[in-house]
Amino acid sequence: MRQINDAHVAVPGLAVVEVAAADGTTAFAIQELLAARCAIAPADRTTREPGEPGVRLRCFLDLSQEPGS
Repeated sequence: MRQINDAHVAVPGLAVVEVAAADGTTAFAIQELLAARCAIAPADRTTREPGEPGVRLRCFLDLSQEPGS
């Protein structure tokens, strides 16, 4: 995963969420739950670390905006 930089969390209401899950289906289901509650920049794929169990997904949230905006 790439580094989280200052711009990702520059003001209150911005957040980076990293999901660790057993599989991509579960990770994307969590992303959908988040998208129903706040504006997100969704991930389009998961990543897998060699030798590590499961997958990871990172999305960016903006609590100051409505979902879907």
